[in-house]
Amino acid sequence: MIRLKRAYSTPSPQDGLRLLVDRLWPRGCRKEALRLDGWRKDLAPSAALRTWFGHDPAKWDEFRRRYQLELDRSEQRDAIAALAQLARTTTITLVFGAADPDHNHAVVLKDVLEEAQKRLGRKNRPRN
Repeated sequence: MIRLKRAYSTPSPQDGLRLLVDRLWPRGCRKEALRLDGWRKDLAPSAALRTWFGHDPAKWDEFRRRYQLELDRSEQRDAIAALAQLARTTTITLVFGAADPDHNHAVVLKDVLEEAQKRLGRKNRPRN
């Protein structure tokens, strides 16, 4: 299972594995308070894409498209596959700092991971 949670929300045991997926550390958050299991900067949007988007909902569809292209590069593909496989047996919470819970990169990353899980399921299905 893959969940999303703002960095400013209280961690809970139901979060499972907590991974910060921002390139920059969330403002005003202390390391201890976040209770992270990892920081996956490598899965965050590039600085250029993040700056271009600027959390403008009018740019959302194009941001999604561009970020998905970034995640489809070979160096990210292996990380996506590994996390998707892990999420089949472990709850993973993607922690992000953005104020808008609907228009941020973690939403796109979750969708990409869930699609990767579906592909894994199809690969592992017995053939008749």
